[in-house]
Amino acid sequence: MTKEELFKHIKATYDVEPDYPWMDENAVVRHKDTRKWFGLVMNITADKLGIKSSDRIDVLNVKCDPILIGSLVQEKGYYFAYHMNKNSWISIDINQVKDDNLKMLLDMSYELTSKK
Repeated sequence: MTKEELFKHIKATYDVEPDYPWMDENAVVRHKDTRKWFGLVMNITADKLGIKSSDRIDVLNVKCDPILIGSLVQEKGYYFAYHMNKNSWISIDINQVKDDNLKMLLDMSYELTSKK
């Protein structure tokens, strides 16, 4: 999935547009009512995730069930969260993970960050 396809999915599913709080290409997606983040889309160098490369990649950070994080990071495209709490957030290389898995984890993040 490309970043543009991801944003189209977010708009269609949650009726949310990306927010650019840092005036760069990194975007936050937030709940409309609470403004709480459920995703962070960043273009970072792969070495920030422990990959021996300086190539730039698009990642999506989502809140995740801590029990799943340990299993997911064993698979290609999933990493302990960059720039977020590594116990409850995960970074996903959006170009390496199947679209259905990406959407499922985005749904989980949306629910985990929803108003209780």
